[in-house]
Amino acid sequence: MIIDLQFSIPFAYDFDRALERLASDPVNAIDLENREIRIPMEEGNIVSLNAIGSTAAPVFLLRNAIDQKQVDEIRSIFHFDRPLDTIAEHFEGTDLEQLFKDHAGTPLIRSTSLYGTLMKNIIHQQLNLAFAHVLTMRFVESFGSKQDGVWRYPNPERIAALEVEDLRNLQFSGRKAEYVIGLSRSIVEGKLDLTKFTRMDDEEVTREMVIHRGVGPWTAQNFLMFGLGRPNLFPLADIGLQNALKRLWGFDRKPTIEEMQAHLPAWSPYLSYASLYLWRSIE
Repeated sequence: MIIDLQFSIPFAYDFDRALERLASDPVNAIDLENREIRIPMEEGNIVSLNAIGSTAAPVFLLRNAIDQKQVDEIRSIFHFDRPLDTIAEHFEGTDLEQLFKDHAGTPLIRSTSLYGTLMKNIIHQQLNLAFAHVLTMRFVESFGSKQDGVWRYPNPERIAALEVEDLRNLQFSGRKAEYVIGLSRSIVEGKLDLTKFTRMDDEEVTREMVIHRGVGPWTAQNFLMFGLGRPNLFPLADIGLQNALKRLWGFDRKPTIEEMQAHLPAWSPYLSYASLYLWRSIE
């Protein structure tokens, strides 16, 4: 059974800005002119999502879902099932209020692949964003697959079989290559089960992830945010967030951890959205 449907959502949603952000990652199959993204699903099909409404009155066309479960998954991935306006209301009266007005309707969109999210986070560690995207694309082109013009991340079995030199040839550092291969081997051997994380709370996931070589708090928090879509993460060590707050607060230096932590209670339980909107403010 193939499901094609048109639907609307009852709150402001800026799909065009969301696509612009997703388009910065060349792995994603984005058509900005036609306001469309094509999504490789874990079940093997490609689903297309196309905006035909406006930010104020969002309407979408979803094509090629194979069952209602996939429809529900797309709604969850793209934040169609949780109103953004109530989140924005939470930030009224805080120092992020104007930011949430300037970027109203910006959703937290999560990945369709937990393994792909982990690999991307490892590759992006300690790299500038431009080269991180280049390296990620080399990884996917070399070991992943392309289906109807849409790239898929490789499976962990493929990467677990590699040697460090295979990734060094793509300009991976030796250590980053070791992390990528080692984590893939841990998944294949059953020592790291990403799927069970959906049933665990943030602290449990973080504790289990950081015991694996190559995964620190920053990587675990990004995995929670963009892999699992968790709403209350604020990676204090993230340089982008520090720079965004420096600009927002008019500092001549980056804020200290203590200065940032002082604001977290007011932003909670939506710290992930505070992070996202701060990143958007400097993009």
